[in-house]
Parts: sequence; C-alpha cells; structure tokens
Amino acid sequence: MGRRNGRGKDELRPVSIQCSVLKHPLGSTLIKVGDTQVLCAASVEEKVPPFLKGGGRGWITAEYSLLPSSTETRTIREVTKGRIGGRTFEIQRLIGRSLRSVTNLNCLGERTFYIDCDVIQADGGTRTAAITGGFVALSEALWKLMQNEVIKEKPLYDFLAATSVGIVNSEYLLDLNFEEDVNAQVDMNIVQTGEGKFVEVQGTAEGVAFTRTEMDALLNIAQKGIMELIREQRRALGTIAKKVVSSEKD
Repeated sequence: MGRRNGRGKDELRPVSIQCSVLKHPLGSTLIKVGDTQVLCAASVEEKVPPFLKGGGRGWITAEYSLLPSSTETRTIREVTKGRIGGRTFEIQRLIGRSLRSVTNLNCLGERTFYIDCDVIQADGGTRTAAITGGFVALSEALWKLMQNEVIKEKPLYDFLAATSVGIVNSEYLLDLNFEEDVNAQVDMNIVQTGEGKFVEVQGTAEGVAFTRTEMDALLNIAQKGIMELIREQRRALGTIAKKVVSSEKD
C-alpha cells in the first residue's frame, strides 16, 4: 500500500521539535510529527503528593487534553463534561510513569513537576508525541533549576521517546497516522530509552490475534523510529542534553 507523501513503511513522518516556545513555564516544547502537533509545558510546584511527603523525593505527573479544534469534528472540552474520560486518564498516567522511569526522583527534592500536554492538531500518535515532547520540556525545566543550583546533579538517567507501529493491510508500518491507525489489524505504542530499554509496550489486536514473530518485527521498526526521535531531541536540546542526562558524555 502507498503511504501519504510517499513515506516508506519504516519511515517516520517529518518531525520538528522546538524548545522555549512559551514565556512562563520552566520548560516548553512544540513537537510536530506529520500533521500531529502537541504543545508540552513543564512547571514545578514546591510540594509533593501526600504519599511522598517527608521522604525527600520528587514527583512527575502529567495532564493531557485535546483542544476542541484539534480534530476534524470538534472535541468537547472535558471540563465542560465535568469529568476526565478514561482515555485521557490512561494517557496521563502513561506520560507520567514514562518520564519518571528515566528520572532520578531522589535528587529533585520535594517538588512536583507538571507536564501539560495539549494537542493542537491530531492525526494519530498524539500520546507518543506527548511523551517525546514532554521529555524535552522536562529536560529544559530541570536544566533551569540546575543553573540556579536548586538541583545539584544530573537528574535524568537517559533519553526517552515513543512511537506507534502497526500492521495495516498485512504490512508492518512505523508511526501511524489517523487513517492508518483506524484501519490497523494490530496497533502498538512503544516507549523506549536511549539505550533501547523498554518502558512501555502497549499492543492490541483489532480483530485477528498476532504472533510473537509479528510482534518482534513491530518492535524492531519501533526501535528504529525511536532512535531517530532521540536524535531530534538531542538536536533540539543542544548542549543542555549533556548537562541533564547522565548517559550523555561531557
């Protein structure tokens, strides 16, 4: 099958990551993956959830939302509904635990970092773009606290990025857009570190069960895409990367 813009089966959509796009947050990023655009902002509060109080450790949590005009048919704001939907709650938890997996929470002090991810335009892969962009926004925020000597050591163990893969019309595809996603026989979201370690593997068969061989093939193309995303993160962060990520050499 042909893909939009002649993209190869194992090829990402065009990726753009721009830092410092907002005035007020400590860190902010606009990530574009094809037609999907997510604005990520990192803010800090000088307290932690009650279950962490007095332990000296920090916390990272996330909020995620689709702006009303981000989808073809207007999306109703969840605040209007009076409740957070199950999908949103699941994505928020995914973003938070993914970012915590590569962060030394012990060196943050009793502070909570909020990663706000607002989808400006949705065309598939919004949760994975939010993780990839959220990592960059968090890195920028941590660096500013390091500059002020609030944090004394490199707080991040490694890079972190995410992408989607799937089987569509019996073909293995990387970075699904919306049209591909809704027609996928298998749909997976993969979160990995710069070392290639898995943080999260979410895989679903949309009708026909898939084999271990098929899963391995999807994981292989996902890792290829994630390493490319991490290269874009390094480019966006520039010298900051070596200041905040322990695995980066000075």
